[in-house]
Amino acid sequence: MAEISPFRIDVPDAVLDDLKERLARTRWPEAETVDDWSQGIPLAYTRELAEYWAHSYDWRSREAALNRFDQYRTEIDGLDIHFIHQRSPHDGALPLVISHGWPGSVVEFHKVIEPLVNPPSGRAEDAFHVVCPSLPGYGFSGKPTRPGWSVEKIAEAWDTLMVRLGYDRYGAQGGDWGAAVTTQIGRNRGHCIAIHVNMPIARPASGSDSGELTEDDQQALMAFVEHRKWGTGYSKQQSTRPQTLGYGLVDSPVGQMAWVVEKFWAWTDCNGHPESVLSRDELLDNVMLYWVTGTAASSARLYWESFNNFVSDGRVELPTGVAAFPKEILRTPRSWCEAAYNITHWTTMPRGGHFGAFEQPELFVDDVRAFFATVR
Repeated sequence: MAEISPFRIDVPDAVLDDLKERLARTRWPEAETVDDWSQGIPLAYTRELAEYWAHSYDWRSREAALNRFDQYRTEIDGLDIHFIHQRSPHDGALPLVISHGWPGSVVEFHKVIEPLVNPPSGRAEDAFHVVCPSLPGYGFSGKPTRPGWSVEKIAEAWDTLMVRLGYDRYGAQGGDWGAAVTTQIGRNRGHCIAIHVNMPIARPASGSDSGELTEDDQQALMAFVEHRKWGTGYSKQQSTRPQTLGYGLVDSPVGQMAWVVEKFWAWTDCNGHPESVLSRDELLDNVMLYWVTGTAASSARLYWESFNNFVSDGRVELPTGVAAFPKEILRTPRSWCEAAYNITHWTTMPRGGHFGAFEQPELFVDDVRAFFATVR
């Protein structure tokens, strides 16, 4: 049995001092020539956020808050994997592995872990043993030194992790790359009994090309065209030249911050400003997991490994639950998803975007609990 070692986040003072020095030495570009975000994150807001990061943001208090969760590292196929493992006090709790994506991190789950582990009802049938791994090359997990850590390999690694933790029967949940990993876990079956995703991955249903379009089809295709036109530059760069991109982002905290926060503006249900749905501290907590670990390039390499086969063949036959948030970047209708998943639970959410657990933790927890109640 491979060793599982306790882990505690403890960023050296020298890293924090260096961050402040780099922020103070930022060489700023000129302002955008428009009065909105259409050319990217605006200069005025970026400077305001950087000023707050340098002089008001308290990493040590945020670090302590993250350390309230039990964290560990273990080696899988030669790579150290960092994960939160919060066990429920209820013996009948269902093990659940929750996977994040890019530009997220385990920070996304800080508001849902405790209610999943200790449900307000106090009932074991509502409780989970929660495992939140950091993807390879992300956060405090190790950085792969050779190709091969694709979605398929990560899915196998997560099954290895859950079995290593003593769980021979578990559920899986994910969004973004986490949805791709969770979907692959569902295809592999292994020890997983059911999956839940908040970004189902599916192609247009047959008939979408022939003019037989429902209203849902039309809206989904329009959103896809809009996203492809204006929202995919980051993925093209990360899937083709992640190393080149990494030099600038690993060297510049403002560059790293802007690269990530702009996506929280674009992908959250925020009515035009990311701080209307997430606090400034929460946004920076997530950025910090990229900055202090220097993972801009290593995290982007997952796009190089797997982006061109993001939508893979093979139907998930395990029971599948879907939480469909209205501001998701890929709004796949249920009709498209039926061919890819054995959907036994579908919830059309009233609000929320790409980062379901981060943006709408109560809706997220309720839906996860409702779905897995059907398979326990």
